[in-house]
Amino acid sequence: MSEFYYRMAATALRLITQYGQPVTLRETTTPEYDPDNPDGGDVVIEQTAQGILLDFTGLEFQNDTLIVRGDKKLKVAALGMAWAPKPLIAAEVQGKAWTVINVKEINPAGTPLLYELQVRS
Repeated sequence: MSEFYYRMAATALRLITQYGQPVTLRETTTPEYDPDNPDGGDVVIEQTAQGILLDFTGLEFQNDTLIVRGDKKLKVAALGMAWAPKPLIAAEVQGKAWTVINVKEINPAGTPLLYELQVRS
């Protein structure tokens, strides 16, 4: 990561931490069946990131047919995240559970700075 983009990512994290809130991202997967352990159970991995929960604008509703009334935009700082968010994981913000519908990565020159998530309750 070049020094310039690292500084941009650090600035994004600092501002989102200052004006946003902690977000817990949780991915639940079902492992392959193991006859030696038939009660294997789901595997849950989670991480805490910094994010800002926003409403979509009227123009975004007009331009994107996948946005449903009640959906929110969750902007999450990429710096320090162990793994990138993806659709169908859970996001918990202020004690409310959301499902990630869509992920847009903001990554000039291949360096992730920010993830913009479309979330639905």
